[in-house]
Amino acid sequence: MPRRGEVLVAMGVLLVLWHILAALVQRPILPAPFTVGIALVRGFQGELGWHFLASAGRVIISILLSIATAAPLGLLLGLSPGLHRLVSPFLYLLYPIPKVVLVPILILFFGVGDLAKILLIYLILFFQILVLVRDAAAGLRPELLLSVRSLGAGRRALFWFVYLPASLPAILTAVRQSIGTAVAVLYLSELLATRYGLGYYIYIQASTFFDYPAMYGGIVLMSGMGLALYLVVDALERRWCRWQFTS
Repeated sequence: MPRRGEVLVAMGVLLVLWHILAALVQRPILPAPFTVGIALVRGFQGELGWHFLASAGRVIISILLSIATAAPLGLLLGLSPGLHRLVSPFLYLLYPIPKVVLVPILILFFGVGDLAKILLIYLILFFQILVLVRDAAAGLRPELLLSVRSLGAGRRALFWFVYLPASLPAILTAVRQSIGTAVAVLYLSELLATRYGLGYYIYIQASTFFDYPAMYGGIVLMSGMGLALYLVVDALERRWCRWQFTS
């Protein structure tokens, strides 16, 4: 992971390039970063904060639900060859399906409210976490389990000191890999019959009000939300999986 200073330098370089490009284009559809920053401040004086909270809530709930359901099932599949043989054909068929194509079905069954949007993001994260946790659990060395059992460890001890530490990196890796996709799908889902969310805010500012600085402000905020989630996952990995960073 790059250092904080390196990330800040990269961010500064991108802002400078953005400013130069805006100065060269000189069209309303590409405002300068300073103009977008002013639009962001004005937006938060209005309803932009509520749009941000609505989007962040949908993503966070989806992540928590997917971890709570996919991680235990992934452990079961990885540790139970019989169950894995039973479930793997269904997983083989369902995993490659682009979950975004399920948007019309989810809307028909659950309406246009938050539930359909949360379920869509949940399905994307669920399969990512399930597959990676399954592979991590299946890759546990038998001699490791035997050595822990020889010390008198029961099922609870095996879970806390073997299975959970072994699956944590897979869970966090799956969440990190899925954040960008989840935010992209969130944007698409918030275009459909909703009044709150950054996707709706970006679309309405561009297509109805032609307020391009506000539109870019929404894009920057949604990108920042994805980056913040990514950084949180990195921080949790360094805190909970310290053995991976010891040299």
